[in-house]
Amino acid sequence: MGFRCGIIGLPNVGKSTIFNALSAAGAEVANYPFCTIDPNVGIVQVPDERLEIISGIIKPPKTTCTTMQFVDIAGLVKGASKGEGLGNKFLGHIRDVDAVVQIVRCFDNPDVAHIYGPVDPVRDIEIINAELMLADLETVEKRIVKVERLAKSKDKQHARVLKACHKLEDGLGKGIAARSITLDEGELEILCDLHLLTDKKVLYAANVSESVLKGEGIYVKEIEAIAERDGAGVVTICGDMEAEIAELPFEERKEFLMDLGLEESGLQKLVRSGYALLDLITFYTTTGPELRAWTLKKGTKTPQAAGKIHTDMERGFIRAEVVSYEDFNRAGSLSAARDKGLMRVEGKDYVILDGDIVYFRFNV
Repeated sequence: MGFRCGIIGLPNVGKSTIFNALSAAGAEVANYPFCTIDPNVGIVQVPDERLEIISGIIKPPKTTCTTMQFVDIAGLVKGASKGEGLGNKFLGHIRDVDAVVQIVRCFDNPDVAHIYGPVDPVRDIEIINAELMLADLETVEKRIVKVERLAKSKDKQHARVLKACHKLEDGLGKGIAARSITLDEGELEILCDLHLLTDKKVLYAANVSESVLKGEGIYVKEIEAIAERDGAGVVTICGDMEAEIAELPFEERKEFLMDLGLEESGLQKLVRSGYALLDLITFYTTTGPELRAWTLKKGTKTPQAAGKIHTDMERGFIRAEVVSYEDFNRAGSLSAARDKGLMRVEGKDYVILDGDIVYFRFNV
């Protein structure tokens, strides 16, 4: 699995339209068809031009892309943390995602009523963020009650947890997201253990009309200002157009985008932005009959990269034979890259780079 994103937003912002477009986007991909695990979870392939080029050169019997998983979280409303709407039932779904994609309505349509009146992206973002903070505050306060009893035994670890929780309680109470609260290394471990919602990386997806898609628009500028303040990402997407693209045969989608003067779909932008937000890279393996793409956190060393494929490979790691995508493409084949001395032998301290083609040597 590449990474897991929770899609959240207020009702009638286009969240379901975008999720359904994502669903259809993977439906006609031979390598990795869209798969519905349950009614609100979908797996979509990560668009990868390099993988297509490598596959065209090597011509393996099987090519497998890396994937990303989307979890469609029930629409939030003001007061959700106190039981309004569906209440906080969404929390269990969102706590274990890698990032949160917040769909924000940036289109005017009198036929689709906004739950809170006129379109106002800033208000909508503030409502969602406030509900997430209130839910986090409740989580922290419950942990404080639990730890206070244990801290009376003068156990140093419980005292550290209590101190970190009070710091989080103070910050959240002031409207500061958990990811923006300054903590030391030990306190960061405690933060991870709490699985707070506002500790997740955030990508704002501005759902715009087609007329705004190639420009910025006032609504998008407002979201960009918030994103810069929050250290979040922003991507513009037209849900209606993505739904239209999703209905096209796979081979016609690129031509459709070109006719509109667009280089990539909103969904492709969403995947690319998600990768950048989470500091993810892609590397490739060509073991046996399969060419395969894998997702890694930037900075991962060779044994841990091997462990993504199989834990035995990490335990028995010996060395890695590596060629960069650029060198492979210039050489024209793996054998040519090897003959030209472009394939390197790397040990346990080598950090895998984006685009590396790797063959792992290991003991069973």
